Amino acid sequence: MFTVTVREHLMIAHSLRGEVFGPAQRLHGATYLVDATFEREVLDADNIVVDMGLAATELRGIVAALTYRNLDEDPAFAGTNTTTEFLAKVIADRVADRIHEGALGAGARGLAGISVRLHESHIAWASYRRAL
Repeated sequence: MFTVTVREHLMIAHSLRGEVFGPAQRLHGATYLVDATFEREVLDADNIVVDMGLAATELRGIVAALTYRNLDEDPAFAGTNTTTEFLAKVIADRVADRIHEGALGAGARGLAGISVRLHESHIAWASYRRAL
């Protein structure tokens, strides 16, 4: 399996409901490194997995729509704990939508999957992988 990864960063505010989250139940900020990894079994006609420039541009746009926002105030996330794991899935699904819409070019139609990893720190991260 061939892979290409592009990176962005995300800064949000949110709070998490439930005793398991301890002090994170209060409103706090989070900064993540966001890695989106694109997978395919066979390189395309240009010998690439995906156009890295297009992939980076699309990831930047998706992340920008979430950055510098209090996710507790976003109606799309009402009643939802916006955990690192959950946000990885949200970003992966939005990237997949952009792939299906053709935003990453015709060659991206041959992609087998995508995974998104959110690094909370240098010692903790979460990811979500989905087929395309």
